[in-house]
Amino acid sequence: MSQTPPLRLHVPEPTGRPGQATDFSYLHLSRAGDVRRPPIDVLPVETSDMAFALVRVLDDDGNAVGPWAQEIDVQTLRAGLRAMIKTRVYDGRMLIAQRQKKMSFYMQSLGEEAIGTAHALALQDGDMCFPTYRQQSLLMARNVPLVDLICQLMSNARDPLKGRQLPVMYSVREAGFFSISGNLATQFVQAVGWGMASAIKGDTKIASAWIGDGATAEADFDTGLTFAHVYRAPVILNVVNNQWAISTFQAIAGGENTTFAARGVGCGIASLRVDGNDFLAVYAASKWAAERARNNFGPTLIEWVTYRAGPHSTSDDPSKYRPADDWACFPLGDPIARLKKHLIGIGAWSEQEHEDTQKELEAQVIAAQKEAEQYGTLSSGYAPNAADMFNDVYKDMPEHLRRQRQQLGV
Repeated sequence: MSQTPPLRLHVPEPTGRPGQATDFSYLHLSRAGDVRRPPIDVLPVETSDMAFALVRVLDDDGNAVGPWAQEIDVQTLRAGLRAMIKTRVYDGRMLIAQRQKKMSFYMQSLGEEAIGTAHALALQDGDMCFPTYRQQSLLMARNVPLVDLICQLMSNARDPLKGRQLPVMYSVREAGFFSISGNLATQFVQAVGWGMASAIKGDTKIASAWIGDGATAEADFDTGLTFAHVYRAPVILNVVNNQWAISTFQAIAGGENTTFAARGVGCGIASLRVDGNDFLAVYAASKWAAERARNNFGPTLIEWVTYRAGPHSTSDDPSKYRPADDWACFPLGDPIARLKKHLIGIGAWSEQEHEDTQKELEAQVIAAQKEAEQYGTLSSGYAPNAADMFNDVYKDMPEHLRRQRQQLGV
C-alpha cells in the first residue's frame, strides 16, 4: 500500500522582508504597448487574457505607445500632473500636521496619485465614486476646497461632517465622492446598488467603487460582483493592488500565482489589469470602462497594480515587515516622475515649470492649512458640540432621542 505524505497548509509569504531585497518577478509585467484594446462590447470571457496581462502606455523613455495610447489633450495631461503634485504636497503637509498633534490620524496616498487623478478626469459630472481612504487625488482633480478637507481632518468648528467621521474619511456629495467607509469592501456593494438605482431611474450616471487588495478577501467583494454581473450594473469596480493590506502581503488575500482581475472574469465581468503608475494607461482604461458602463454593456473590474510607498497610516511602521527601499525598487516607478517625463518629451512641460508648480501648490496648501487652523485643531482642545450627534440622523427625531438630548442639556 503506497504511503502518502501528511497533509499540510500553504501560508503565502512576501518575496521580501526587512534586510533583504524584494523579488518583484511575481508581478507578471507586460511591455508598454503590447496589450490589445478590445471593443467596449467585448464579452467578459473574452477578456481572460487581459486579466493576467498588464495594460501599459508609457515606455521607459516616456513615449506613449500601443493601442491604449489614446489622444488626450495637453491641458488634461497638465491638469493631471498638477493634481498629482498637489495630492503629494497635501499628503506631506498633513502628515507633518498629524505629527504636530493637530489631528489624530492621517493616511497618505504616496505612490498612488495617478489612479484617482486620471480616473476622476475620465468620468463625467454626476458620476459617483465610492472611494477608500487613499483616493484623495479624486478630490484634488475635482478641485474640492482644501480648507474644507483640512477642517474635516481636524474635526474643528468648520468640519463639514461635524466630527462624525475619522480624519481622511471625507464625504463630498457635490464632487461625486461618497462617504468613505473604514470597512472597505462595503463600497463595492453600495456602488453596485447606486448604479442599479441609476439604471432603474433611466439616468445616464454611473458608479465607480474602490477597494484594496486585502478587501477582496471579504464577503462583500463577492456579493458586489454577483449583483454587478447578474444585473449588468453600470459600475466600475476598482481593486487597488498596492501589494500590502496594512502589514499583510497581497498573497494572503489570494493574489499568489493569479491576479485579482481574474476573479472578475470568473464572475462574468469584463476585467482588466492595468499599470496604476501610468497616468495615460489609467485614463484610457477608465474611459473604456466608463463608456462600457454608460452604453449598457455591463460592469468592468480593473486591478490597478501600484505600490503603497508610505506606511498604511500614521499608526503603522512598515520597516517592521518589508524592506525600507521597496518603493525605490518597484519596477513601475513613480507616477509623477513618469508623467512629467512624458510631458517634457512632447514639449508641454519643463523642469522649471515643475519646480514653480511645486512651490505654487505648497504655498496654496500652507495657506489653506493656516485658514483651517483658525477654526480649531486637536491640540487646541476644540470639541464638537454634543448636540451634533442628534442632528441630521432622522428627518423627525424619535422621542427617546429627544429625551436623551434634553438630559444632556444641549
